[in-house]
Amino acid sequence: MTGSALILAPIYVTPGAMLIWMTTSVVTLCLGHSIGLHRLLIHRSFATSPWLERLLVYLGTLVGMAGPLGMVRLHDMRDWAQRQVACHDLHAHRASLLRDAWWQMHCRLELAHPPRFAPEARLRTDPLLALLERSWMAQQLPWALLFLWIGGLPWLIWGVPVRVAVGVTGHWLVGHITHRRGPQGWRIEDVAVQGHDLPAAALITFGEAWHGNHHAWPDSARLGIEPGQHDPGWWVLITLRRLGLVWDIKEPAMLALREGLHRVTVDHRPPGGRFVSR
Repeated sequence: MTGSALILAPIYVTPGAMLIWMTTSVVTLCLGHSIGLHRLLIHRSFATSPWLERLLVYLGTLVGMAGPLGMVRLHDMRDWAQRQVACHDLHAHRASLLRDAWWQMHCRLELAHPPRFAPEARLRTDPLLALLERSWMAQQLPWALLFLWIGGLPWLIWGVPVRVAVGVTGHWLVGHITHRRGPQGWRIEDVAVQGHDLPAAALITFGEAWHGNHHAWPDSARLGIEPGQHDPGWWVLITLRRLGLVWDIKEPAMLALREGLHRVTVDHRPPGGRFVSR
């Protein structure tokens, strides 16, 4: 995908192709990855009907990172590693920029003694999730044929390889930065890896760049929890709630404090009005 994007995108760039890239990127990254895979499938930070959950997860699979069960497994393994006293450079994003990019996006992790991965029953028994897990790479093909039929090679190139390459690379880059440096509102004691925020990327990541907040409140559907922290994914969830399509949305005030969590700055009252220790 990256090779095709680098070689062919400059040749086949058109206004329509760039519009299809932007539109499909917003739909798959916001509705699919941020809301469907991350906030719903992985963290269960809100509830919805089965048909909408499957649609959101399908859109997240189109981002091109992994199948839905693979995303849960990778996320759980990385988070477990980061919460230990010591963490390998791979899961901590501690390697140099180019080495970390190669490790994260172009290598497969093989462990001599891999941890047992036992997804909950609703994930194991869902036939659509099983299908997406087996065929997540092939899910790009129907859309590639549709884009080719409607808009020719420009739509095909920008609608699939450019979208996938930019989305996956951007996801890695934000993760690389937000696990290494940046402003923090929270710290967690006795863990190897802290989360940081990247305010400049808040809008284009649909709120995922508030990663320090996410480390502090991992099961919160709201990632931009402080005043002025833009979180487009949260705005979409609020709209869906008003339409009656989602419910039981979790926010920090509804969640128990993580052990060792404290504010980095002076006294601050988080959403819901509860003080936490400094």
